[in-house]
Amino acid sequence: MHIHVVPNRGSPPTVLLRESYREGSKVGKRTLANLSSLSAAQIEAIRAALRGEALQPLTQCLEITASRSHGHMQAVGEAMQRLGFASVLASKPCRERDLVLAMVASRIAAPHTKLATTRWWHTTTLAEDFGVADADEDDLYAAMDWLLARQATIQKKLTARHLRAGALVLYDLSSSYFEGSSCPLARLGYSRDGKKGLLQVNYGLLTDARGCPLAVSVYEGNVADSLTLLPEVKRLREEFGVEQLVMVGDRGMISNKAIQEMRESEGVGWISALKSVSIRALVEQGHLQLGLFDERNLLELSSPDYPGERLVACRNPELAKLRTHKREDLLAATEANLQKIKARVDALKLAGRDEIGLRVGKVVNQYKVAKHFELVIGDNAFTFARKTDAIAAEAALDGIYIIRTSVPTTQMDASQCVRNYKALANVERAFRSLKTIDLKVRPIHHRTADRVRAHIFLCMLAYYVEWHMREAWAPLMFADTDQQAKAARDPVAPATRSKAALAKVARHMLDDGTPVHSFSTLMAELATIVRNTCRTPNAGADAPTFEVLTTPNVQQQRALNLIQQIRL
Repeated sequence: MHIHVVPNRGSPPTVLLRESYREGSKVGKRTLANLSSLSAAQIEAIRAALRGEALQPLTQCLEITASRSHGHMQAVGEAMQRLGFASVLASKPCRERDLVLAMVASRIAAPHTKLATTRWWHTTTLAEDFGVADADEDDLYAAMDWLLARQATIQKKLTARHLRAGALVLYDLSSSYFEGSSCPLARLGYSRDGKKGLLQVNYGLLTDARGCPLAVSVYEGNVADSLTLLPEVKRLREEFGVEQLVMVGDRGMISNKAIQEMRESEGVGWISALKSVSIRALVEQGHLQLGLFDERNLLELSSPDYPGERLVACRNPELAKLRTHKREDLLAATEANLQKIKARVDALKLAGRDEIGLRVGKVVNQYKVAKHFELVIGDNAFTFARKTDAIAAEAALDGIYIIRTSVPTTQMDASQCVRNYKALANVERAFRSLKTIDLKVRPIHHRTADRVRAHIFLCMLAYYVEWHMREAWAPLMFADTDQQAKAARDPVAPATRSKAALAKVARHMLDDGTPVHSFSTLMAELATIVRNTCRTPNAGADAPTFEVLTTPNVQQQRALNLIQQIRL
């Protein structure tokens, strides 16, 4: 018997089971069955049976002895290769470099403590592919010490790679809280984590205009923002060799003292913003006329109080509405609490100027609106009223902000000044990824100052790789990929997403019908690509093995292909 495949024009071929027979001197064939409805695998099995091969279930042919997640580690490893990341850490291969590469990769995929990391990475192909299967937590701590000693060199390489003369440099400061109290960097300070009463450490991040991280510095937890700026400018110029640059920092970062010193440094420009009290002074002096905003939302002005500077005034109506509503809500909430105190005073349940003042002080300072209330406190009386004139004066400035810069018009027009100041949102996005979403730099468990510095630097390096992966994967995520629209839209008006980005958000689907991902869910999707270690069943522990990767689906393959398009 044999299988005969008969071609069929424009249709699938006919598959017949036939046998040959002899009648005298003639040989003939007859059809025993039509196999066309069977699958290719079933037909092949019948062929094997006709050849006399012994058939058995596939599970009896091999067994899987290990199965480790691979796809997400493949993506991170290939991203590092595209970035030449190993050569950034050290020009020559060494054990410490391999360990740092592995720690960066694991920080992107699954941030853990060092001990937990050495246990977790054996559940993936990371330990094997990065050559660190035998490493323990002590090896990782030693590699962190090696990394910290090379921090200046590594950051110099990154700035040389991404910054050119006159480039825009974004800078901001954040903090993270400690678990413990023995680190010399740990101090009480302004907590950006909302963890009042906990010790913390401050760290400043330098990025390029896109938000790509270049360098990080660690400070004691009580250091003021403005005190960290000038050391960063000096480091950029003297250590990293960036002679000409434009520093961008928020209004609390670039102080008047820092501005004065940067004026004396040739080649250093800056962009910042005025505080509300300074804006009010410009209005009162007549340098800023609010009526000019009736026809436009952006204008340039000058003031003798800011010699050699350009002032770009902006008014965002939507921001004005938001601030008006917020102020009214805070005032109403404060009034409700003050009314409760007044009711107790009127009922003679609360008396004494000091006692009444203590209760009132807690209420008016809760929402920071004490300046908007007229308070009259007596031994047995209490009255309050809104300062309507002060509230109206503040409301007139709602939605108005002023960018101040030393960059001349020939180098940067007013719209570009506004866009470049708003680019600070890229640093804030970096802090969100570092602290909460992906890399989880906090809480910090290390006890020595150098280990804390190494830990934060390691997290920054992980974000450097992740930032490039996010850029490559933007078409698969909720990110807005219409860069031309971003550059052309009104710099003052509220940011709006492109139609394509809004469609992704509304449908949660891409045009090809695959789901839209965040970075973490796309990494989880890739993690389902596994590497299986197989061998012949019941052949003993010394039996030879071979490895088989699961086949990527369409979206997984597209994600891996996009990683290959990373360019410096």
